[in-house]
Amino acid sequence: MGAAMRRIQAGNALSAFGLGFTVPYLYVYVAQVRDLGAGTAGAVLAVFAMAALVVLPFTGRVIDRRGPLPVLVAGAVLASVGAVAMGVSGSVPAAVLSAALLGAGTAVMQPALATMIVWCSTPSTRTRAFATQFFLANLGLGVGGLIGGQIVDLSRPGSFTLLFSVEAVMFLVLAAIAATVRLPRPVSLVSALPKESGARAQGGLRALLGHRAMVQLCVLGFVLFFACYGQFESGLAAYGTEAAGIDPSTLGIALAANTAMIVIAQFVVLRLVERRRRSRVIAAVGLIWAVAWIFAGYAGLGHGSQTMATAAFISTYALFGLGESMLSPTVAPLVADLAPPSMVGQYNSAFALVKQLALAVGPAVGGPMAAALHGPYIVTFVLFSLCVTVLALRLGRRLTPVQDRPALISASRVVARHEPETVLTPAH
Repeated sequence: MGAAMRRIQAGNALSAFGLGFTVPYLYVYVAQVRDLGAGTAGAVLAVFAMAALVVLPFTGRVIDRRGPLPVLVAGAVLASVGAVAMGVSGSVPAAVLSAALLGAGTAVMQPALATMIVWCSTPSTRTRAFATQFFLANLGLGVGGLIGGQIVDLSRPGSFTLLFSVEAVMFLVLAAIAATVRLPRPVSLVSALPKESGARAQGGLRALLGHRAMVQLCVLGFVLFFACYGQFESGLAAYGTEAAGIDPSTLGIALAANTAMIVIAQFVVLRLVERRRRSRVIAAVGLIWAVAWIFAGYAGLGHGSQTMATAAFISTYALFGLGESMLSPTVAPLVADLAPPSMVGQYNSAFALVKQLALAVGPAVGGPMAAALHGPYIVTFVLFSLCVTVLALRLGRRLTPVQDRPALISASRVVARHEPETVLTPAH
């Protein structure tokens, strides 16, 4: 890992650490601490998500024209302002505006960071680079959440102001670290990965939509995020408390089990998947998540003991974490490898937009369904998980051998390096 990559990963970990201080407590802060009500808290969360949907369609083109570094710095500063404003918000307009700034800033940072990682890596090292990013982000979120939980006090609004202040400082630290990174020229990203003719450096949305493999990956990504991430803090939480009778405090344990699985399994899993076909790894994730939803079904519908239901529910979150650790070294690098060098930012932003759409639709669909239709909820998401497997296998047919299995690049270089020289015997 080069110096530039180390600084990018360090900044990524510190910003995740700052986010961990506030993300678990945003709803409680707005609704109870500032006494603005549950409706306002819901609106704040919705605005946070909608701000991302507004800025992401424009972010990719700016990244490709100006480079990811100024976009990342601008996004970090914007998020820092939003965090400070949220920490002192005492009215509905102030909370909503703060959420918009915070949501827009954090959304812009995602594709900018991803593009910086692409610029500082090669197809053969990209898998490990994105796995490291995911590992550090989850570690930062987990540690930040644990420390924030020790500071937070519902009776003291000042404790929340401190949390948001720490978050704001971490965003500024990310901006400062990023500003010291010397990125390689984009031309160095012209890789050996074959690109489909529909996506060659034509630029614009039309070229991206004409790239069938990328479109299929976006559809797959929507199903992935809808069936897992979009249910974590909404549908699955509602199902656990309503159908399975899980104590609300157990939800924190389940989320901790998810994070622990990612932290423990990430690099073990990486060794297993980095030389295998990406499409088949993603297909395996669909099967693992189908099992996770079956565990959740047992927790709520199995009529077993409360202890068994609790264990099954926590196992659901742990299995989701195992799948996430398999996705981190496959999906994000695949987006980068499909992109023409002149459109890396637009491809990363498009995929981030798909993720945000899934995270917005997931709670809206899953929450009410989980609270009232327990059986259909589980069946629906078992089927969505199996759809992940089917879509991944179909995507594999659209990818070139190297796009699906980047380890072939390293293998071909080793063969070339050890190929015996041909000895020409002079004629007599």
